Amino acid sequence: MEQERVNIREHIKKEPLIFDGGMGTYYAQKTHTRGKGVELANIETPIVVEEIHTEYLRAGAQAIKTNTFAANRIVYQGDTALVERILHTGFEIAARAAEPFGAYIFADIGPVTGLPPADIIEEYYFLADSFLAAGARHFLFETNSSAEGLVETAAHIKQVCPDAFVLTSFSAFPGGYTRDGFFVEELVRVAVESGYIDAVGFNCVSGVQSMKELVHLLGTCSLPLSLMPNAGHPIVVDGRTFYESAPDYFGKGLAAIVGDGVSIVGGCCGTTPDHIRALCGALRDEGSVTAEAEERAVRTALAPSRSPFFDALRAGEIPIAVELDPPETGNADKFMAGALELQAAGIHAITIADNPIARARMDAAMLAGRVYRSLGLEPIPHMTCRDRNLNAIKSILLGLSAEGIHNMIAITGDPIPTAERDEVKSVYQFNSRKLSAFITNLGERGDVVPFHIFGALNVNSQHFPSQLGLAKKKMEAGMTGFFTQPVLSARAKENLRTARDTLPGALIIGGIMPVVSERNARFMESEISGIHVEERIINAYHGLDREAAEELAVQLSLEIAKDIAPYIDGYYIITPFSRTSLVARIVKELTARRLAQ
Repeated sequence: MEQERVNIREHIKKEPLIFDGGMGTYYAQKTHTRGKGVELANIETPIVVEEIHTEYLRAGAQAIKTNTFAANRIVYQGDTALVERILHTGFEIAARAAEPFGAYIFADIGPVTGLPPADIIEEYYFLADSFLAAGARHFLFETNSSAEGLVETAAHIKQVCPDAFVLTSFSAFPGGYTRDGFFVEELVRVAVESGYIDAVGFNCVSGVQSMKELVHLLGTCSLPLSLMPNAGHPIVVDGRTFYESAPDYFGKGLAAIVGDGVSIVGGCCGTTPDHIRALCGALRDEGSVTAEAEERAVRTALAPSRSPFFDALRAGEIPIAVELDPPETGNADKFMAGALELQAAGIHAITIADNPIARARMDAAMLAGRVYRSLGLEPIPHMTCRDRNLNAIKSILLGLSAEGIHNMIAITGDPIPTAERDEVKSVYQFNSRKLSAFITNLGERGDVVPFHIFGALNVNSQHFPSQLGLAKKKMEAGMTGFFTQPVLSARAKENLRTARDTLPGALIIGGIMPVVSERNARFMESEISGIHVEERIINAYHGLDREAAEELAVQLSLEIAKDIAPYIDGYYIITPFSRTSLVARIVKELTARRLAQ
């Protein structure tokens, strides 16, 4: 068991608590290995692990992390016995090293991901219970991109050991958001309000200066705040990762932040005993460790821009949006001509798909900017989670905000076809709900003019209650309404009516897709996910030539528009095969009929 000088809560009231540095990267540096699976070193080379702990302690660390960051049953393929051995051995090694120094030992638990929420919590419980059985009383949950499972696990630990100290640490990009799209303010708020977490902070991803910016984003935090930056930005040489930040720069920079209310400091990737030694020296030099006064920028939320389409929805005017696929080449002339024709027909907005069916086309956001600048027609670009990470998405959102485009359809995106997966990779860093929350938070922080975010609603689903449940979660994440899949069956119409009754407050834009031939109808029914064309409609096109089929397409579209009118706030017409003239006819007739009512 560890020898404690004073209770850890009293320690951080009196002086900063100094942690060690990056075990994995320093182990790789000492042993000239890549450091992958360093947790196994607890079993295979325990003497080296203990030596590293001791080096950090001699450098001035007052707390050390067990060498167990990635030791869980997901990483080690369900081998419970092996994981327990790694955890227990790791704690024993740290205890031996810490005893002569009277240092605190923190059970180090990295993120558990890739499982359903209940399974994530179960795995965290398993890890916490294993450490509690080994004698751990201090816990560090680090490098998290969300708070999933952390509050529940902290509560579980406190139930077993009420005096336990739980520190949760998140990894965030310099802009203040994590790889899962959560902003640091929200994650810290969850930790503070839980009542079970004793300290909160940040580690990894960022260097000292970026960590300082994260602290300033937070403002005041009622819990002790922890910072464990990387030793600058990494470089990769011959497949190995190196960090080149000088220890003095790291130490002085981190010591200066302590005056901003930081109670716990240490290092993450690339930080060696020299970095911790420099940190300790800088803290002594600072004396009271009061940071230099700094004027902090005050973020002012940008005023919402006016959106005629959104205003028309809210006013009950039943506006019409038309979807037009972007071109497959770098020439947008045909697209722009079609958009102009649709504008002349009286549409309120044009929606632009984002690489539909996972086929590369002209970028929807860039094309939206051209449409708005050239035609003054309000564009609503789609944005999928399939092709971009959060950095790329934030860049696009900043550009759209500057262009004055503030409506967005956020969707997860069609998967890459199986045969292409070896060449074209999906990103899928998050789903449409997380994307919506990310966009909403950008607006609330004043980074962009707030967007009106819409989602997709599949009214053709045979299991529609699950779709409604998903829609409610999307609304909780900031979505204001839904563009539906096309209504081409009685089932879709009934589901749309149910959606109107079940989703109060949601703006629903009903989908209509003109069917242009029997072949087109059978293709949609058989090969396009999320669309159901009933046999009555398919049979109606049998034997018709193009002119007769288009006439029928107009009449059926108007019939569907009339049938769904009681359940919608606007119309969403999807252009088949770039036939803008056909859709323009439908728009004109639909507008004329509405005006005649």
